Amino acid sequence: MDNPREDKSFVVGSARVVANPLEPALYLVATPIGNLGDITLRALEVLAGADLVACEDTRVSRVLLSRYGIAQSLTAYHEHNAREAGPRLLSAIEDGKSVALISDAGTPLVSDPGYRLVDQAIEIGLRVVPIPGPSAVLTALSASALPTDTFLFAGFLPVKEGQRRTRLETFRQTPATLIFFESPRRLADSLASMAAALGRERSACVARELTKTFEELRRGTLADLAAHYADSGAPKGEVVVCVEPPLDQESASAEDVDRLLLSLSAEMSTSKAAGEAARMTGERKSELYQRLLKLKTENHAG
Repeated sequence: MDNPREDKSFVVGSARVVANPLEPALYLVATPIGNLGDITLRALEVLAGADLVACEDTRVSRVLLSRYGIAQSLTAYHEHNAREAGPRLLSAIEDGKSVALISDAGTPLVSDPGYRLVDQAIEIGLRVVPIPGPSAVLTALSASALPTDTFLFAGFLPVKEGQRRTRLETFRQTPATLIFFESPRRLADSLASMAAALGRERSACVARELTKTFEELRRGTLADLAAHYADSGAPKGEVVVCVEPPLDQESASAEDVDRLLLSLSAEMSTSKAAGEAARMTGERKSELYQRLLKLKTENHAG
């Protein structure tokens, strides 16, 4: 734990505001993705009023709390200690305490282990309260100039090229804007993989350092963006990549469907691969199942 709390209040401008008491529950609090001014008043009230705040890195979260004059108890909860820390947090709620869960930036549970804690809380009958706010996914999408009616958040791609290409192949015909998180040092390689697997001429947007001083939104085709970052080197900061839906919204070609089936079957059973391909292409599962069996036989014979 870090710094025992002194009071339940927070500072807005020059005014100190007393936080209302919170009912026992797990509060999922969205925090700024860069600009600390993006936090909501409700989030501040919950962070100040909670009996305990669980966070990825107490040093990062302490900066945010100090900015708003919140003296609060912090405890670490991340993928490396979730097995031990989770039960302690749930026990605290069962004992009548309020626990706020935050990530280093953005909305909790997006690409972090918090969903396990939520699942466990619900399983034992505890209340879970979402406190909405900043999200890198939605911030990037809104400014990408790409379709927003349907989108798919795919998180981080695999590090190895072969696995990355296989994963991307499964998205080739997905009728939605695709959204990925990526490491700056892998950005150029990932964009090249996207261009090869999804289509060189697909429009995309690389959103970097969102809401921060050096915010950048670079738009272009996947091929152009891959070339740019290959030449300029790894950028600094957090990166979100948005990719437009397939250019051709007609039914997938036979070659595309075969490639999709084989890619899916590398990660799941024949039946599940056929079912997922049916969902993505609109074709019948039974026909795709037989088609995949034939492809596997032909590949084995070859």
